Amino acid sequence: MAERMKPAKGERHLFIASDDAAVMKQILATHSPDGREIDVKPLVQIVEDILKHTTITTVVHPQTTVELLEDKAHTERMIGMLEALAYTIHRISCEITCKCSGAGDAHATTLTLFNSLSNYSWDAKVVLVVAAFATSYGEFWLTAQQSTVNHLAKSLSLLKQLPDLFEHTEALKPRFEALNALVKAMLDVTKCIIEFKELPVEYINADTPAMTTAMKHIPTAAYWTIRSAVACATQVIGLIGMGHDYAISTSETWELSSLAHKVNNIHGHLRKQLEYCNQHIDERRNVEAYHSLQRLFEMIHIDNQKILRALFCSRDETPLRDGASQRKVSVDVLRRKLVILFVSDLEIAHEELLVLMQIYNDTHHSKTDRTYEVVWVPMVDRTAPWNEAKETAFNHLANQMPWFSLHHPSSLEPAVWRYIKEVWHFEKKPILVVLDHQGKIVCPNALHMILIWGATAYPFSSVREESLWKEETWRLEFLVDDIDPLILSWVKEPRIICLYGGEDTEWIRAFTSSIKKVIQETRVPIEMVYVGKSNPRERVRRIISAIIQEKLSGYWSDTMIWYFWVRLESMWHSKRHYGRTIDNDPIVQEVMSMLSFDGSDEGWAVMSRGSTEILKTLGKKLMECLSHFDTWKANITNVDTFIPALREALQPYHKPEHCTRLILPGTTGPIQEKVVCAECGRQMEKYVLYRCCMD
Repeated sequence: MAERMKPAKGERHLFIASDDAAVMKQILATHSPDGREIDVKPLVQIVEDILKHTTITTVVHPQTTVELLEDKAHTERMIGMLEALAYTIHRISCEITCKCSGAGDAHATTLTLFNSLSNYSWDAKVVLVVAAFATSYGEFWLTAQQSTVNHLAKSLSLLKQLPDLFEHTEALKPRFEALNALVKAMLDVTKCIIEFKELPVEYINADTPAMTTAMKHIPTAAYWTIRSAVACATQVIGLIGMGHDYAISTSETWELSSLAHKVNNIHGHLRKQLEYCNQHIDERRNVEAYHSLQRLFEMIHIDNQKILRALFCSRDETPLRDGASQRKVSVDVLRRKLVILFVSDLEIAHEELLVLMQIYNDTHHSKTDRTYEVVWVPMVDRTAPWNEAKETAFNHLANQMPWFSLHHPSSLEPAVWRYIKEVWHFEKKPILVVLDHQGKIVCPNALHMILIWGATAYPFSSVREESLWKEETWRLEFLVDDIDPLILSWVKEPRIICLYGGEDTEWIRAFTSSIKKVIQETRVPIEMVYVGKSNPRERVRRIISAIIQEKLSGYWSDTMIWYFWVRLESMWHSKRHYGRTIDNDPIVQEVMSMLSFDGSDEGWAVMSRGSTEILKTLGKKLMECLSHFDTWKANITNVDTFIPALREALQPYHKPEHCTRLILPGTTGPIQEKVVCAECGRQMEKYVLYRCCMD
């Protein structure tokens, strides 16, 4: 029997070289499809179900298998398909059995099958042959498996002289392992070919490079899959009549294993091309979705639901997480509400989140008529893999937020991600995009407005922001806001308020000592508060520790310091948005002076009496002036004369040859070509500075 299963003369040569151009030319010559369309996917599902039960280790549950097949054949479409193809499958099965029963040439048998299936598409050819093989293979196993429990099966097994498979598993194991591996490879390629057929023609066609390459590979894949079915059928037929002769030549197992290796390689190449095709389709779909989103934002809607669904609901009908209950909810909860989209990455400053949460909580608790909600939209790098660290960071942030958040960053579609980047200009810094009750954007970034005015900025529109600026003047209450209520109470009292900053500990010691001397000699009440620098880190913390230990002055916490400086930066951003400059806006001039103080290496101070009588100066100039205090202290008769006397005393210490430097806060817009010095009014030189948040 082993001799009968040896390849015929010339078989080895053909096995090695059958994918030569000449052989593929033969196969292509048989291909003459008549345009008929066959839904082969349900057939593949049945074939896959048959083949997964055809194994020597299968524990058979007949009722389960029948029920599964009945479930899969439930629809009229599947029944009609099976009726139409049953005869064709039976004919192919008989042809394979006949051709493989002798010592025929496997390539010749394969070519015969291609000729008989010339009118079918490539995917149909493969599925029909694999189905025909599954029919005979399934019958073989059904007879073998049932022979011990079913009298009919036992009689058939005796007629066919099937070996007692389950009692000689070790002897037959190598053959069936190789056979199962090849069957799996055949199914993988078959399903892959079908996937190409199912690609949406509206996004990809035969002229697309990835599709063109794939179409060149599919005839070869079809040939080797059908050739493998022939090889498998030959091995199965060889078992019939074998009786108790279990001697197996290694060449048979080698041929099956070699075919499995080849077919697996073909599957790998096809899958790679399928990936390229799907990438192309995804790109086309994303472009279409992006343009659709653009058009949607240009339209007028009766409410915000269409916009919110386009942004968040492409994959999930409940895409949001409720910060209060931590449950998934739909965008319906935002219907007829003003919605603020809080867009950020996973690296949100702790101080920033605290301030925004405070403003949100204050508004929702005290302003019940202000119906707005916040939705956090986490933006993550789509090219970087998602890992456990990112998952932890996301959940940590989402669990802190009292508002809604996207249930997971991965649910944000590429088109939406692109829209946020390109249209809303999100880069690194968080933005707050405000949508009105109809989903219309009323402010592309309300973050600066909210940081400046808090809940007063409601309804957070650009119109409201412009209105607030028209009402605003430079005064100490505006500079300090609600950061420190104690300072706001001092404004109403007859005393001098001194805000100072910097990170030179020795200057701070000298400055506070000099001011205490002034207080002692003039009896003018001066309240000193250290407000640090932007990005308060370890150096500022060390200074605050020294201030506390040495009782130098008052001071602010990290969060208060952060909020003070970020409000100033927000003022600059907001004013810049409306085209205001140091030349045409006194508030811009004051803000840039404060920012230039922060950018310098030395200390600085702001002296104020009441709301509007404010004097600001750099630390070196101020210390030089204070060192000669005895020469001008006579001009100070009471608290009302202190600021005028200090302003006059500072005049000789102004050095026009050097003013200061300015570090402008990060911006997504173009770099300003002209920035003038807030001290002397001359145009400043432009440099590029990259600054890390660390000390």
